[in-house]
Amino acid sequence: MQRDDPPRGPRKPYSGHGPRKDTGAGTGQGAGQGAGQGPWRSGPRRDDEQRPPRQGAAPPRAPDASGPYRAAPRPPAGDSPYRNSGERRAREPAAVDPAAVPHRSGHAHPHDRSERRDQRHRHGDDTREPHARERSERHARAERPYRERDDEIDGGPGEDDFGSPSPQRARRDAELRLYGLNAIRAVFARRPQAIRKLYLDSNRIPQLQPLLAWCVANRVGYRVVEQTDLDKLAASSHHEGVVADVLREEPVSLSEWLRELAPGPQLAIWLDGVGNPHNLGAILRSAAHFGVSAVLLPKDGSLALSGAAARVAEGGAEVVPMVRMGRSDNALAQLRGSGFSLAATVVSGGDDVFAASLPERLIYVLGAEGEGMDRDLAAACDRRLSIPGSGKVESLNVAAATAVLLAAWRARR
Repeated sequence: MQRDDPPRGPRKPYSGHGPRKDTGAGTGQGAGQGAGQGPWRSGPRRDDEQRPPRQGAAPPRAPDASGPYRAAPRPPAGDSPYRNSGERRAREPAAVDPAAVPHRSGHAHPHDRSERRDQRHRHGDDTREPHARERSERHARAERPYRERDDEIDGGPGEDDFGSPSPQRARRDAELRLYGLNAIRAVFARRPQAIRKLYLDSNRIPQLQPLLAWCVANRVGYRVVEQTDLDKLAASSHHEGVVADVLREEPVSLSEWLRELAPGPQLAIWLDGVGNPHNLGAILRSAAHFGVSAVLLPKDGSLALSGAAARVAEGGAEVVPMVRMGRSDNALAQLRGSGFSLAATVVSGGDDVFAASLPERLIYVLGAEGEGMDRDLAAACDRRLSIPGSGKVESLNVAAATAVLLAAWRARR
């Protein structure tokens, strides 16, 4: 059915007085339409008077005498009632006492210029946010399989403000880190009170039950750790599953050793210039096997027992005492006064050690490989001995030569 609506003509221009009447829709370019004026109604709807105003809404726009309705002025910033508007109300924080707020140094966001500068100095070029930096540091700590306490870390040399050694340095000098099953067993058998800390692999628990029971009874700390942790503690992979911190036993003086020396046949070794810890360990092992009374060290020598030497010695470091001498001429006089004869060991030109007559109280003087012993010291000795060989190699190393010399003296007793 066709509707008989009256035709609609162009909209009449609005005079600006009174509500606009809807006289029909146009196409946006009807007669009487001003520039920028569209055909859509912008005045209040017919039911605006019956609709209650919204809580907190802006008042309805009023007509302007100069023309059509204009947009109401934009409210000042901070007074807009709309939640997501661009002019969001500024939230003023309540007054807070700074002393009541805990400040986490190094992680809280610094607001003071000096605090920001201090944080840059602490973290360098790390541009991450403080919470991200804290999270990464916490993750790194969690991923670390084993970490010693601060008092267990081997740091570099340190001195306090007065130039005296720090307590940590003094503790390191007083303790020696040993590793190797037989080396630590020898310490436990001879001086268990010297053991301060013990680290071991779980596979070593059955073999070290007596030592662990002693640690529990005497309140000595021990810890079961992984192989990788033992590698770090010993700075070597040859730890045999156990590492211990023990009190270092200082060498005795020559006078003290001679005073306590028993009468009768005695054999000792004078090391002049030997510096390799593995050679020292092998010499100590041979000396313990053949019953040597002591290993004599020169006054100014740097040779000392280390963890590597003790491991190679396989317990011999706890059996053979180490003696620190004074001046060479005084040491020679003291040794001769106690009935010792000194034999300089040379590669060639000396008496055959297997054919020579060896006294009951003898001291072998051995030099470093390559350089040999000091010439003045060799000249001051009572005799010169050599180990005969095939000549296909120049000589034996000092550790192997020591074992041969000790066996030659032992064969005559």
